[in-house]
Amino acid sequence: MESLSRSEENYLKAIFSLSVEGETVATRKLAQLLNSKDSSVTDMLKRLSKKSLIHYKKYHGVSLTEKGRPMAIKVIRRHRLWEVFLADKLGFNWDQVHEIAEQMEHVQSEELIDRLDSFLGFPKIDPHGDPIPDKMGNIDTAPHMLLADADEGIQLTIIRVKDDSTEFLRYLDATGISIGDNLEVTNFIPYDHSLQIRFEEGKEMHLSQKVSENIVVRERKN
Repeated sequence: MESLSRSEENYLKAIFSLSVEGETVATRKLAQLLNSKDSSVTDMLKRLSKKSLIHYKKYHGVSLTEKGRPMAIKVIRRHRLWEVFLADKLGFNWDQVHEIAEQMEHVQSEELIDRLDSFLGFPKIDPHGDPIPDKMGNIDTAPHMLLADADEGIQLTIIRVKDDSTEFLRYLDATGISIGDNLEVTNFIPYDHSLQIRFEEGKEMHLSQKVSENIVVRERKN
């Protein structure tokens, strides 16, 4: 498999992350995620297109090719395994691991990553609840939804966060919201699209639309 630069790997990872909710990624969203100028994004997309790693047509967005997708998943796998290592073995908080893992994800040794996976006990999710691809590139695609889209009265479990920024994760810590929490939406407020939720233990909380749009849940079967 051909070698890629760090920037190329970062772009493939970003395209994969944005395409989880849909096949085609708008170049503007890509520029925002990578904090890059539109012209720089266009230049990189042309380069990746020439390597047959993405499908790219100006004004029509971008998607990964059959060649590019497994390469993106490799980067995702390395990143998320390093996040688990940093959190579980070195004691970093979940709001600290992303930036460090960004540096470590470019290590190319597959043997190192396989041994890291084994050492960690083959974890299925990272500290933010995102699924970790296995060695063969398989990744969990179990049904899920945003908390903002959940109906009232349905039993739910928080499985991951969409926003892994330091600010958002510290907000969740301060309010006591964690991966694995069980809850239900008790009231939807049409005026501002905010929610009233009740946790399994009885605690109630009011969440803004922005917060509920960044919490991913799945329906809990009784």
